[in-house]
Amino acid sequence: MTSDTLAGTCPECETDLTVPTMVRGETLVCPECMLTLRVEDVCEGRITLHMVETRLRDWGQ
Repeated sequence: MTSDTLAGTCPECETDLTVPTMVRGETLVCPECMLTLRVEDVCEGRITLHMVETRLRDWGQ
C-alpha cells in the first residue's frame, strides 16, 4: 500500500479493499459483492465503510 491508496473492508462480504485516496462521503462499489459503500471515516491510511441503502425500483408489477 502506498500513500496514494487506502485500505478498508467491505462490511457485507468482508473483502479486503485497496482503493485510491478518498474522502468522507464518497462512494464506491465492492468488486466482490457489488454493494454500494460510503466512506464514513478516513484514519491513518484506513477507511471505514458503510452500506448505502438502495431502494429497488418499483416497476408496478
